[in-house]
Amino acid sequence: MDERVWRVNVAEGTVRRDPVPTEWERLGGRGLIARASLDEIDPTCDPLGPGNKLVWASGLLVGHMLSSCDRISVGGKSPLTGGIKESNAGGSTGLKLAYLGVKALILEGPLLSSGWWLLHLSADGGALQPAEDLAGLGVHEAAHRLLERFGNKVGLALIGPGGEMRLQAAGIQNLDKDNEPSRINARGGLGALMGARRLKAVVIDSSQGEKPRLADAEGFKAAQKRFTQALMAHPQTAIYRDFGTAGLAAMVDGFGALPTCNFSIGHFQGIEGITGEHMRDVLLARGKPSDTSHACMAGCTIRSSNVFGSADGEKIVSPLEYETIGLVGSNLGIGDLDQIAHLNAAIDDLGLDSIEVGAALGVAAEAGLMAFGDAAGARGLVDEIRKGTPLGRVLGSGAAMTGQVFGIRRVPVVKRQSMPSYDPRAIKGTGVTYATSPQGADHTAGLTVRAKVDHLKPEGQAELSRGVQINMAGYDCLGVCIFAGFGFASAPGVIRELLMARYNWDGGEEVLQDLGRQTLRMEREFNLAAGFTAVDDRIPEWMRTEPLPPHATVFDIPDEELDGLWQSV
Repeated sequence: MDERVWRVNVAEGTVRRDPVPTEWERLGGRGLIARASLDEIDPTCDPLGPGNKLVWASGLLVGHMLSSCDRISVGGKSPLTGGIKESNAGGSTGLKLAYLGVKALILEGPLLSSGWWLLHLSADGGALQPAEDLAGLGVHEAAHRLLERFGNKVGLALIGPGGEMRLQAAGIQNLDKDNEPSRINARGGLGALMGARRLKAVVIDSSQGEKPRLADAEGFKAAQKRFTQALMAHPQTAIYRDFGTAGLAAMVDGFGALPTCNFSIGHFQGIEGITGEHMRDVLLARGKPSDTSHACMAGCTIRSSNVFGSADGEKIVSPLEYETIGLVGSNLGIGDLDQIAHLNAAIDDLGLDSIEVGAALGVAAEAGLMAFGDAAGARGLVDEIRKGTPLGRVLGSGAAMTGQVFGIRRVPVVKRQSMPSYDPRAIKGTGVTYATSPQGADHTAGLTVRAKVDHLKPEGQAELSRGVQINMAGYDCLGVCIFAGFGFASAPGVIRELLMARYNWDGGEEVLQDLGRQTLRMEREFNLAAGFTAVDDRIPEWMRTEPLPPHATVFDIPDEELDGLWQSV
């Protein structure tokens, strides 16, 4: 199918398919969101007002089941950061949109004051249907009803009660290969943008669609084989297959960077109970439905996800990732994986970002609303969010809001977005990423934890972060999972070969970096127009003055290095 830009106006009940603007043709994913945002969104608009838009954009390599390369990007102006935001996720949404020829799906137009709707997409076009029966439902029950109604071959992108309440921690959930709504566009509060236009779900029927056409099928097949072989031969692939992201827990704790008790310590006394090695042992002993190696999307050969089941054979959550283990576990002083998994499941069903909520709960614990180590107390606070109480709405609006309301200074955010599970005082390159990324504090924008450097020393960290941020922005334009990067790095030139075979255009030897630089320039342009300044590119003051045990380090990258990071990009 020819690619089109699909535009949805819920207030008018219309869906139309427009030609792709020329300047959008060689962009995808995060880069296309940046271009569309600059072209069509006033950077000074109210994020939850009619001037903002929500954009779905598949990456340039999406649609061919390349391992870990079918991710979906969603973005717009963030209600959390006030700047540009892109959040990507696995699952089936990206693949199915590509089969329908959707270059971009744009939610726009006036706001409604009542009613709830779903959007049904197929090869015949799009149609809006009433969805009052789904209002207030958690994502799992809502997904179950939608699959019963439309069949188990469709894709879904939907919000939970958090998105309906327009909470700033609200994400958008997508189905995994097992039809579980477990893959979330989590960061930046983008689920609130669906809620603002009273769109509960997008249903994607690609049964009459087709794979995107290839300019050179044989060339694509050869490049795909070279990439897959390189990916499977990389030693890190086997590690992620066995331990998933949870394998990072012991590593980061060893660096003294594991968030503990609201980022007050970098080492957790109960680390042995939350490591990837321990989780693997627990899940293997429990057997099905637990699974230590699970693919979030069809065609993935890494299978770094997992299914966490209970001791009595009931599924609790899928997946239980390192970021959640850190923010909902050690950050709250909780060292029991079952308790963390149950908290994760409750947050997921609300359609909320577990990183943002975990950070907010850490701030709440410091404010005395729960005790560190009290899983029941944490669950009670999550229940407040589900009830929509004033306290729940504060917590569901993230760590920055929680700190503001309760007068807490130790709030781990940049651009009002909470930090993931790497304390920047002990992994300083990632701290540079938190400070300088247009996205706010986000490890997926440029994680440096595996770099062979002394993470405690400030020298060279800015340059390291810049290079990783450029690469990651490029991967986000392609629809590529960060773990697929191991294969691409081991097969030089293969990205160029794939794009040549897919589109018949030669991006050059540095196509990944060129896409990344272009994207970052556009994102910074949007944020500057929105009012961001150098002051926003800073780690919180308390992290620059309060030493982090056990290494007693502070974040000490000079401001001039942060300010000069993007001058030559």
